[in-house]
Amino acid sequence: MSEENLAPAAGQAESGAVEQEMNNLMQQRMLKVRELREAGVEPFGRAFPGAQMIGDVRDTAAPAEGEEFGPVVTVAGRLMAKRGMGKSIFADLKDSSGKIQLFVGKSEIGDDAFAMFKKLDIGDIIGISGPTFVTRMGELTVRVKECTLLSKSLRPLPEKFHGLQDVEQRYRQRYLDLIMNDESFRVLKLRSRILAEIRNFMNDRGFLEVETPMLQPLAGGASANPFKTYYEALSSTMYMRIAPELYLKRLLVGGFEKVYELNRNFRNEGMDRRHNPEFTMMEVYQAYGDCRTMMELIESLVTTVAMKTVGTLKIDHGNGKVIDLTLPWRRATYNELCEEKGGADWFKITPEERVARGREMGLDIPDGMSDLDVTNELYEKMVEPTLIQPTFVCRLPVELLPLAKGCPDDPRYVDVFELGINGVEVAPAYSELNDPIIQRQRFMEQFERTKEEGDKLSDKVDEDFLNALEYGMPPAGGMGIGIDRLVMILTGAETIRDVLLFPQMRLKKQ
Repeated sequence: MSEENLAPAAGQAESGAVEQEMNNLMQQRMLKVRELREAGVEPFGRAFPGAQMIGDVRDTAAPAEGEEFGPVVTVAGRLMAKRGMGKSIFADLKDSSGKIQLFVGKSEIGDDAFAMFKKLDIGDIIGISGPTFVTRMGELTVRVKECTLLSKSLRPLPEKFHGLQDVEQRYRQRYLDLIMNDESFRVLKLRSRILAEIRNFMNDRGFLEVETPMLQPLAGGASANPFKTYYEALSSTMYMRIAPELYLKRLLVGGFEKVYELNRNFRNEGMDRRHNPEFTMMEVYQAYGDCRTMMELIESLVTTVAMKTVGTLKIDHGNGKVIDLTLPWRRATYNELCEEKGGADWFKITPEERVARGREMGLDIPDGMSDLDVTNELYEKMVEPTLIQPTFVCRLPVELLPLAKGCPDDPRYVDVFELGINGVEVAPAYSELNDPIIQRQRFMEQFERTKEEGDKLSDKVDEDFLNALEYGMPPAGGMGIGIDRLVMILTGAETIRDVLLFPQMRLKKQ
């Protein structure tokens, strides 16, 4: 038999041995559960009131100068390490705010309690109380006087020094990743702080947070493939929203002048390090503003949130790459950036010459691709990935953005920007189109470009939204912010899965 044929068998044997060892360890722990109950100790306890955060204890509960012991503290958390030394044990206890060392002496807690502590396993959740002291090595430690088992861990944690190295397992079992990986815990905890500060900023600016439908009869507000479902009670096809835009604009018509929604969108498309089919977006609209209003808003929001959450405007992304959020941010037009990569004469040569040059540059340009799409292929493949430092890309072709107001000096372009940071679009913003006649025309043109056999106009164009516009919508600035991508920038994460608690994964084969 060849070595190649032996490899799968060897891998299966190794996997089987690991599984057998896991089963043996779990059986041992199940035996401990039974022994604990026989000894009158409930292995899955109840509330443990009065527990302090370990981080607070480390900050405030050290012994006073000249004193041997500090105050008595009560903390709870997961047992992460145990080091036996005869009649005493040192251990590490961890909660969401940090880790602290424990000292358990047989003479301090008695024979029975000491025997119970010896039976504890790494991963068990316990509550303890006792005074603090500082060891000869300078480590703040709790001298345990009382210990309560709160939850027995039946399944052993990954081995300490090798940790949880399988990246896919980290995403599939995020709870385990959070226990074992301090960096994952830091990033995902920081995400919550970032979202809270975004809401604080918007509320302080006088914006009203609203909620609009996630189940919609038409998938509108963006160009994307939607998730489709069926609403039994209404006997109708519905779509998970791809964007809340058209509903938020209805609120502008209704008189809400400054609104935002921070919530989930769904797009039935691919997954990669910057895309997840379920993602968090904030859309914001301000009556009587425009895209320049949104420029000031996003600059102020990002710099304020960065300082409040990470304390700096210069974010280290490793390998020498630093994202500098210091104001002002660069401004450049779509055409200028395309000329930088495609040649100063890019818009002067013929469409056929653009196709030929694009192919020479390695762009994916199939036969029949429109001239507009050829240039946008250049932008998406050669321009956008190079926008590492914050850049406002302004004045895009009108065909790309049918919901934006045209530039007053040239109707071929729309008065918009796309904010690029770290090679991705983070926040597109428009001077919103409020002319119902032009909006209807744009929708019709978009329908003609994208319709497939059997498509009906009523299934593609939101007539109720057009009706709303006909009542009058004030001029407005509008913006969408990719929250997951913003969190990536502020935390230094390089993949969207690292900033999502539970990223979408392929179903695991049984």
